[in-house]
This record gives sequence, structure tokens and C-alpha cells, in this order.
Amino acid sequence: MPVKLGSRLPPESEARIEIIPLIDIMFFLLAAFMLVSLSMVNLRSVKVNLPTATAGAPESRSDFLSLTVDGTGMFYLERLPVGPGELAVALAEWRRTNAAVRVILSGDREARHGDVVRALDIVRSCGIDRVAFEIRDGTASTEELP
Repeated sequence: MPVKLGSRLPPESEARIEIIPLIDIMFFLLAAFMLVSLSMVNLRSVKVNLPTATAGAPESRSDFLSLTVDGTGMFYLERLPVGPGELAVALAEWRRTNAAVRVILSGDREARHGDVVRALDIVRSCGIDRVAFEIRDGTASTEELP
């Protein structure tokens, strides 16, 4: 009996590329990059105990400066402690280089109202009109930060 050499596939079938595994890999990479990029957002701010609000809309954080007022009244610009004079100079410089600069102001729950208003006054005196307040969602857990 002669031995038949060759493929078990019928000769009329052509080679195909299966795209289902490729789609699965692409979705996995997309999810991985999204999770990494979301975790990087919190790296630009100082940990403070934010007040809660029930009617808040999420803000896109692409081109902004982070200004934080802690419980003792200290100012932090992009996680670096600054005094009121240094803050005004830094904000004026940012305003010169980028006319559409936005500031996200975070105030600790224990911060005095006057300190937060003073920070807002410094921001507005530098000509920056686009200011948002960072708050925590009221439906989120209200655990205290260390």
C-alpha cells in the first residue's frame, strides 16, 4: 500500500488569519493602558481629606495646575510647598506661557475657609479665570485619610 504524503486539508482551502485572538489581545492592551493612565492622575496631588458633594460633575484633567490647601493653611502647587508670593509668581509665569491654563483647587476638610479664599484670590489676581474646586463624590466611602 503506497504512503500518501501531504496535508490533511482539502486542496481548495486557503490559509486564513484568525482575528478573534488578535482582538482579544488588543482589548487587553487597551484595558491595561487605561488602568495605568487612571492611576497616574492621582500622582499630581497632595493627599487631603476632601469635602463631599452630591451634585458634582467630573472634570477632565488634561491641562491643569493642581493647587492644594492643607489643614494648616499651607499651599502646594503641583505637590511642592509654596508661599503666597511664590505662588503668585509661579501662576503668573504659567499664565504667560499658556493663556488657557486651568487650576484645580483642593482644600482639606480641616482647612480654614479664609485660607482657601486667599488661594482663590491669588489665582484670580494672576489673571486665571478657569478655576475648579476638587471634591469627593458624596456616594463614595467617607473614610478618613491617614
